[in-house]
Amino acid sequence: MRSVKPLFVVVVAAVFGIGCSSLDDVVREKQAGGGTARTYAVTFDQAWEISRTVFRWEGADQIEEHKDQKYMLTSSGMNFVSAGAVMGAWIEPLDEKNTRVTVITKRRMSTNIATTLTESTYQKTFAQAVQIVLAGKPLPLTKPAD
Repeated sequence: MRSVKPLFVVVVAAVFGIGCSSLDDVVREKQAGGGTARTYAVTFDQAWEISRTVFRWEGADQIEEHKDQKYMLTSSGMNFVSAGAVMGAWIEPLDEKNTRVTVITKRRMSTNIATTLTESTYQKTFAQAVQIVLAGKPLPLTKPAD
């Protein structure tokens, strides 16, 4: 029976250690060409503010901003259905009035069925925020209803 305990510890450690994503994984996925990209008719600065706002609306933790390198990273914590997510957005100006926004979201644990934010939800919410900005209104502190 004593030999079962070490095996059990190894199995449990493997189950919980496999598939854990980090912010580094998000960066590596972008470098490999991953993510969901959309182009919006907003300036770089508008897109930057919108991206930061979308992450806040969606419950992100602290946002790590690398504006000089045109990307930001963040994460979200655990809730009832998910162990959280790690996320990144790359804001790339195409010209003075158009910006490509690429987002990558990864479940912290690959075994989770749900995640706190998907790439499609981010892009949908981003597009909603673009409409607010283009209407000349300030972005609200909380996410508007759909």
